[in-house]
Formats: sequence, C-alpha cells, structure tokens
Amino acid sequence: MEGIEALMRHIYIFPVIGAVLGLIFALTARILAEFAPQGVVAVLVLVVIYKICGINHADGLADFADGVTAHTSREKKISAMKDVYIGTGGVIFVVVTILAIFTALSVVPLALLPLILIAAEVSAKQSMITFAAFSDPLHKGFGQIAIENTTSSDFLIGLVIASLICGATLGALGLAAIVASQISAFYLVKVSKRNFGGATGDGFGAANEIGRAMALVTSAAMWGALTWMPW
Repeated sequence: MEGIEALMRHIYIFPVIGAVLGLIFALTARILAEFAPQGVVAVLVLVVIYKICGINHADGLADFADGVTAHTSREKKISAMKDVYIGTGGVIFVVVTILAIFTALSVVPLALLPLILIAAEVSAKQSMITFAAFSDPLHKGFGQIAIENTTSSDFLIGLVIASLICGATLGALGLAAIVASQISAFYLVKVSKRNFGGATGDGFGAANEIGRAMALVTSAAMWGALTWMPW
C-alpha cells in the first residue's frame, strides 16, 4: 500500500505510462498489419491490450455500470456496484465499449493505426487523472488513495504532458482525441456524484476504458477532416 500511495503522489506521469503502453500496442499493430487483414489486427490488438493491462479497469467499468443502471436508491446503487456478480448494465457497457474500440481500429487507415493507439492510451491515462482530481472519495480503498493524492496541479501537469504527446503523435487529430477523452472523464465525475455521492476505484477504471474508446472513436470519425501528421 505504501508503494501505491507513492505512485499516486506522482499520478501526473500516467500519460507517460500510457505512451509506453501505446508504443507496445502500435508496434504490435504494425507487425500484424504485414500479414493479417485489418479486422483481424483489430481483434488481436484488443487481446494484447487486455493481456498487458489486465482486466481490472474493464471490471471497474462493469461494476460502475451496474451501479449506475440500478433503478433504486443511492444505497442500492452502491450495493449493486459492490456486488461481485456482473449485471446486465455491466455487460452492455463493456460490450459496447469493446465494440467501439474494435470498430475504430477497423476503419482507420493502416498508416494511422499505430499512431492512434499511442494517442488513445495516453488519453485513457489522462482520463484517470481527471476523474481522480475532480471526484470525492466514497469509501476507503484504491479509489480513495488515488483521489486524495490527486490535485488540480496533477491534472494540469498531466494534461500538458498528454497534449504534447498526442499533438506530437497525431497533430490536430491527437488534440481532438485528448479533448474527447477529457469530456468523457468530466461526465463520469458528474455521473458518479449524482448516482453514488462520490467516487470509487470502479469509476477510476471506467474512466480509463471509456477514455480510450472515446479517443479512438473520435480519431476514427475525424481523421479525414483534421491534420494528423504534425511533421
């Protein structure tokens, strides 16, 4: 736990971690594109993402969705979020998020695919900082440690780092991706407060998954309209 607290005191480096992960995913996509059709590349990249990053964030998204979609009191919503069994809301949110990622990876030009993966992972990690910086902890746990150790300064430093990386990688398109992911993170802060009265580690994970999906979908939708080669 001391190690986690130390990490969270430097949470502003999350976009750098995202860039390293994105480079791994980009290299994977580049290699696979040499001998596999793009749809297959998209599936295999998804497998690599969850193999390396694990499923903790996806599990957080599922739990968060179960709580949000429970049509009961705030106490019952929190109970649904803590329940170890996945509900319909969780299944739908996770499936839609994965479909969004798959679709985005399937429709962008192959030359753009490695770059979009870098920007998306950076955006996802900055989304976690944003969620933590503007949320109030609901109870003790990983989420509490992240939220209590994340300040508005961490948010601003992380945002500058993330914007520089995304801009250098994808130009205006990368900046659009980071903006979209941050909008989703701020919206999740609002949803979490309204439904639960605070935030937990599940919301932290949900911000990562939805932030990644939003960045990818935005890039896929706007690549033809925005400059994506800053050099």
